[in-house]
Amino acid sequence: MSTFHPSPGTSTAGHHRALVLFSGGQDSATTLAWALTRYSHVETIGFDYGQRHAVELEQRLVVLDKVRAAFPAWAARLGEDHVLDLSDLGRISDTALTRDAEIAFDEQGLPSTFVPGRNLLFFTYAAAIAFRRDLTVLVGGMCETDYSGYPDCRDTTLKSLQASLTLGMGRDVVIETPLMWLDKAATWAMADALGGTPLVEIIRDDTHTCYLGDRDHAHAWGHGCGTCPACKLRADGWDTWKAHRL
Repeated sequence: MSTFHPSPGTSTAGHHRALVLFSGGQDSATTLAWALTRYSHVETIGFDYGQRHAVELEQRLVVLDKVRAAFPAWAARLGEDHVLDLSDLGRISDTALTRDAEIAFDEQGLPSTFVPGRNLLFFTYAAAIAFRRDLTVLVGGMCETDYSGYPDCRDTTLKSLQASLTLGMGRDVVIETPLMWLDKAATWAMADALGGTPLVEIIRDDTHTCYLGDRDHAHAWGHGCGTCPACKLRADGWDTWKAHRL
């Protein structure tokens, strides 16, 4: 298990305003808490792209409300929420995340839940919003340790994208990915270190990760089908983290 060690709550030098790519899932909620400890002003952005698990769009508002209520200091830093309609992405993507199709893996191990270009578009649209809002840091919950092999979640991809956005926007654009080298157990540990039991409970009870959009089944780690790759990663991380806490 990777170990999370909280670092001092200082922002990237010269950058104090951030925009968090916030889907309403475990990773993005933990990333939001991380940003709220480091930046004086934080806004959030979500995307409706015809995802099969569209319930995450409802849950993200629940999570934002609960974070504001449970953490007054963070609430003072938490600004406007933005939601963009990227339904065309869903229409051109023939994937198990945008269609009622079985989740499978190809010969290279890439799952059918991979939506080509998704994170590239997300960050590009986020950068455009950030430009208008004078937000110079983009924060995402992408991870290369516990992930499904998506090429647009890799550190090299996002470093390249940061350079391209900086050139294309004509000003510094910083992309932060605090979960990049953490497994799911360490992500639970990060949430605990940042916000203690109140934050862990919000993430467990109110965030949504399940690819199938299942919120009818409750588990120790939260709601979901319990069998899709996203649920399995979340459950395994929870069990490992809880075992190491005992």
